[in-house]
Formats: sequence, C-alpha cells, structure tokens
Amino acid sequence: MMFRLLSVGRAARLLPSLLLGLAALGAQAQTVLRVTAIPDESPTELARKFAPLGQYLESKLGVKVEWTPVTDYAAAVETLVNKKIDLAWFGGFTFVQASVRSGGKVIPLVQREEDEKFRSVFITDAGSGIAKLEDLKGRTLSFGSQSSTSGHLMPRSFLLAAKIDPDADLKRVSFSGAHDATIAAVASGKVDAGALNISVWEKFVAEKKVDPAQVKVFFTTPGYYDYNWTVHTDMPVELRNKLQQAFLALDANTPQGKEILGLQRATRFVPTQASNYNGIRAAAENAGLLK
Repeated sequence: MMFRLLSVGRAARLLPSLLLGLAALGAQAQTVLRVTAIPDESPTELARKFAPLGQYLESKLGVKVEWTPVTDYAAAVETLVNKKIDLAWFGGFTFVQASVRSGGKVIPLVQREEDEKFRSVFITDAGSGIAKLEDLKGRTLSFGSQSSTSGHLMPRSFLLAAKIDPDADLKRVSFSGAHDATIAAVASGKVDAGALNISVWEKFVAEKKVDPAQVKVFFTTPGYYDYNWTVHTDMPVELRNKLQQAFLALDANTPQGKEILGLQRATRFVPTQASNYNGIRAAAENAGLLK
C-alpha cells in the first residue's frame, strides 16, 4: 500500500514536467507547411507567384513552408484529401470536389476579394466572325482543364443556359489544361474560340503577351464565387487561425504586401466559407460533372 502511495506521489510531482514535454512535442509536430495549387498556369509561373508568399508565411507562422507542385487538378484534390499537403489553392469546383471526396473534411479559409464575384471570358480571333455565344454553333472551342471552375464548369454552365450544348452543337470541344494554353490555342488558330478566367486574360493583355486587337473577348460571364485557400479539418485550430490571419493581414500599402497581392492578382484577402460554393456545386451537378 505504501509503495502505491509513493508511486502516486511521485507521479503527481512528475506530471507538470510530463505535460510540458507533451506540449513541446505538439509545438514541434507541425514544422513544415506543405502547399500546392491547381496547375491553372505554367509550373514556372505558379512557383514564381508563390515564392514571396511562402517567405511571408514562414515569417508569420514560424514554420518552414514547402511548395509542392502537382501535375493536374485531380492531383491537387487528392493530395489535400489524403493530407499529403496542408494548404491548397483551389478553384471553386476543385474545392467542391475535395469537399465531396473528403466527406466535408476540408475548410476554405480565405479568398481574394475578387473571388467573391469572379468571371470568365470567351475569346476568339478578331476575324473569326464570332460575336456572341450563339455564333459558336458548328465551331471549335477550347476549355482549360476539365476540373477548372472558370475555364470549364462555369463557361459550360452559361453555354447551357444560352441553350447551347457544347458536346452537341459545337464542331469540336477540346481541353487545353490551363488558361494560358487556351489563349495560345486561340491565338495560333488551333481553335475558333476559348474560355478562360478573366484574371489570366487581363494579365496577358497588361503584359502585352496577347494583342486584344487580334484576339478579342466576345462574351464575359456574370459573376460567381471562385478561388480560395483551403485546409484539411485535421489541421490544428491554432495553426488554422494563424494562417487565416496571416492572409488577412496582407496590406497593399506595404512593400511586401503590394508585391504578394500583386503576384496573386488580389486587392486583398477576405474570409470565406463552404456555403459560398453551393452555387458551384449546383452548377457541377446540373452539368453532370460532379461524381
């Protein structure tokens, strides 16, 4: 009996040290933040855009940040669902796919202010004779990736709303894989028209990588919710909150904030929530694209 009492007493004295040790282990558990993004632009461009943001997040979170490129949209979804990465830049559709695949175990933290009313554009050669969506009948069209919100799902949705079935009414539908590739396909004459996100289009025009007198926008969609930064629900709440606050703290009035937000093509980041993407989910179900 005396032995048991002494053991309990000793355990009581050791308990504070044990708890401190466990706390230290917990703090060290997340030493690397692994980040990826849907490959909606070239790998070199995605890496260039992320570099200053990665350095910023390291300074705010006190952990190493690793950029992990993926080959396609589906891989971006699977890496987060399977917790092989911690933070993913998703389009609205890929967020919905990740939510379905994980049984609701992913959380969108922030989106750019621009993503609250994002848009897609349809482009064509200025001499094609295409001036409205109805003119696409019997012509060729390139979407971006099959899993792209702004390069496929929403353009397809607006075509269907205009009583145009891309698979039945167009001569041929193809998928370029990325927004910049769609611009290239139209500019080179490989297709009569293309659909892509307005942000990439405006960047190409601003950087004079495309001449709007030669390749023109003939239709701009209404706004919809799109891109966001998403994490798995298993990420510790404290880290999740610090990560969200880091994005929200980016300020275009500071040199660092101006550089990062400029590369992300954002005015600022704002909080978001899963329910914002209910419209995307409904559009995907209506188009038969959500499995």
